[in-house]
Amino acid sequence: MKSLNKYILIGALGFTAVACNDLDTEPLGSTVTSEQKENVVARDPEMLSAGTNAVPTMLKQFGNILGTSSHMDFGYPAIMLGLDSRTADMPSLVLGYNWFSEQIEMSDINTTSRLTRMIWGTMYNQIFSANNVLSVVDLESEDPEVMYFAAQALGFRANAYFVLAQLYQYTYFGHQNDPCVPIITNENSDEVALNGAPRATVEEVYALINKDIDKCIEFLEATKTIAFTARADKAFFSASSAHGLRARINLVQHKYTEAIADAEYAITNSKMTPYAANDIKKPGFWNAADKSWLWAVIVDESDRVVTTGICNWPSMASTFCRGGYTSVGAWRKGNMTLVEGITSSDVRKGWWLDANGQSPNLVSPYTQAFVSNAIQDPATPEYVNVKFGIYQDNMTNTQTPANDIPLMRIEEMYLIKAEAQAMSGDVAGGCTTLVGLVSRYRDPNYAFSNGSADVVMNEIWRQRRIEFWGEGIAYYDIMRLNKGIDRRGGGFEPANVYNIPAGDPILLFQIPQTEVESNKALGANNPTTVKPTPVADI
Repeated sequence: MKSLNKYILIGALGFTAVACNDLDTEPLGSTVTSEQKENVVARDPEMLSAGTNAVPTMLKQFGNILGTSSHMDFGYPAIMLGLDSRTADMPSLVLGYNWFSEQIEMSDINTTSRLTRMIWGTMYNQIFSANNVLSVVDLESEDPEVMYFAAQALGFRANAYFVLAQLYQYTYFGHQNDPCVPIITNENSDEVALNGAPRATVEEVYALINKDIDKCIEFLEATKTIAFTARADKAFFSASSAHGLRARINLVQHKYTEAIADAEYAITNSKMTPYAANDIKKPGFWNAADKSWLWAVIVDESDRVVTTGICNWPSMASTFCRGGYTSVGAWRKGNMTLVEGITSSDVRKGWWLDANGQSPNLVSPYTQAFVSNAIQDPATPEYVNVKFGIYQDNMTNTQTPANDIPLMRIEEMYLIKAEAQAMSGDVAGGCTTLVGLVSRYRDPNYAFSNGSADVVMNEIWRQRRIEFWGEGIAYYDIMRLNKGIDRRGGGFEPANVYNIPAGDPILLFQIPQTEVESNKALGANNPTTVKPTPVADI
C-alpha cells in the first residue's frame, strides 16, 4: 500500500467503486494506467457515462468508510447530520441509540473519531472518482457529451474540496496562507501515490475550487444544461445549481458582487421557486421533485442505505420513521430559544413542537403516527422536529425510508443575495431581498428595519438557521461567519451546554490518523484540543 489514505475506492478499470484499494490499483491489485483507461473508453464510451454516474452515487453508500457495523456510515447525509449535531441548533439526548452522541458531547476531537473519518473518506472518494473521469476526457473537446461528463466531474471535485476546506481550516478570508488539505488531481495522482501530498494552503485549495467550478459552469452553459426539473437529474449539476455552488464559494471569499450574480442566475434560470407556505404546513422535505430543490442526494428504494432499514437519514432525523432511531429516543430537537423566537404567523414555527408538545402542522395521519412513535417515551418531547416527513408520506407500519436529501434549495439563493448585498454596501437592497423572501413565502407579517451591514447579516444568519435547520448548512455558516457555538438556553442536557468562542480549535476537525500515518508528506495536523467544559445554562 502506498502513501495515501486507504479510503480511496476504485472499481474495475478505475470507474465503478466496489472495494477498498490503493489509489492506483484494481481490486485484484494490478496497476491501471491512464493509457489503459483511455483505451477502454475508446472501445466502450459507456464506461465514461458509468464513471460519471458513479460520482454522485458515492454520496449515499452504506459501510463505505467505517464498515457495516457502524450505523452512521450512510454517506454524505450522515456528515450533514453530524455537523448539525455539533452546533447549538440540534439538541438531542446522549444515549446508546444516538449514533451522533459524540457530536452532541463534542468529544469527536481526535484523529480517530468516526465523523472526521467519514468526512475525509467520503470527500476524497468523490475527488478520486472525479479524477478518474477527468483523466480520460479532453477538456478542449467540443463534443457536448464529453463536456457534460467533464462538467459533472469538475463540479463534484470543486464541492468536495470546498467541504474539506471549510472543516479542516478556518474560513478563507484572513486564513489564505494557513495549511488546508492535500490537493490530489488527475494530473498529480501518480506522484502522490508514490510520495504523498502535503497540505496545500487555503489559497491554493480555493484556486483549484474556483478553476473547477468556473470550467464546470462554462461547459454546462455551452451544452445548454441550464436547469433540471426531473427528480433523478437533480443528482447532477445543471448550470443553475453550479452557479448556486459558486455563489456559496464566492460568499466565503467575500466576493460579494460575484455571489449576487451567481445567486441571481440560479433564481432566474433554474425554473425553481421557493416552497409556498401551504406546501410546508405539514411534514415533508423528502422528495427532490419538489419545486424548490436545485440539487439533491437521490435515494432509491433499492439502495443499500434503504434496505438496511435503520442505517439511513430518516431513521436518525425524521420523527416519523417507525422503527428508526428517533422512535427509541434519539429525537432531533430545535434550539428552544431559536424556536421560541419565531413568530406565530411564521409557518416554520410548526416545524417543531412547542413547550406543550404541540404543532399546528400536525394533522391526521401525522398526529397518529407521531403519538405511536412517542409512546416509548414517558411524554411527547418538547421542541422535537416535525419538519421532515417520511418517503411518500407513508404513515403505515410498512414504511420505506427512501427520503431524498436536499443539498441545495432555491431559498438559499435569495439569502445569499441578501447577505452579499448588505455586506457589499447595499444594506437597503439586502433588507429588501430578505423581507421579500420571508414575507411572501414564510411569514406575511415579517418586517425588518434597516440596520448596519452586520445587523442585517446576523438577521439573515438567524433566518438561515431556521430555514435550513437539519439540512447540513448550519456548521458551514458558523465557520464562514466566524461565529461561536453558544448552547445556553437551547435545551441541551446540562453536561452538553457549552459556550464555545469563535476561532476555538475545537471547531476544526483533526485529519484522520490513517492519513497521518500513510501520507508522510502531509505535515502538521490541526492543533489538539480537549472536550469543552460545560457552562451554566440560561
